[in-house]
Amino acid sequence: MDVEDAAVTTIVGLDDFRALDPFFRIIESGLDGIADDGHLFDLLADDVIFDYVITVPGYPRRVVGRSAVAELYRSYGDTFVLHRCFDLAVHHDGEAGVVVLEYASEGQVVVTGTGYANRYISVLTVVDSKVSRWRDYLDPIDVFEAAGWPPHA
Repeated sequence: MDVEDAAVTTIVGLDDFRALDPFFRIIESGLDGIADDGHLFDLLADDVIFDYVITVPGYPRRVVGRSAVAELYRSYGDTFVLHRCFDLAVHHDGEAGVVVLEYASEGQVVVTGTGYANRYISVLTVVDSKVSRWRDYLDPIDVFEAAGWPPHA
């Protein structure tokens, strides 16, 4: 093992992320042949930058580092569980190292059992077979409606 391999952060407790399994699988599928193989966290550079461009109040706008991304996603299953992700479209500019993934999800809110569905666009930059930057877009109104926010009168 060389020094670079030793510096890679390993994410432990992958069972904590089961609520996101459909998300992981669709992203891994979209990056097949473009980035390294393995779990989504293995595809991320140690110093990856995630920008949540269109998001919801209380969610961070920027997260830096593979470990920080994992910790943000670790508690996802307390709020939402995804049943499936689908409708994947992959747009790849190999020369620029940019990958645009379009996909959809369906699941439910844990506390209420209310259905949840959303559509996403993720714009990724891949350098040396690792995702170095991720810009994420979703429909916040779908999140609000599933979570019951604001409460309906």
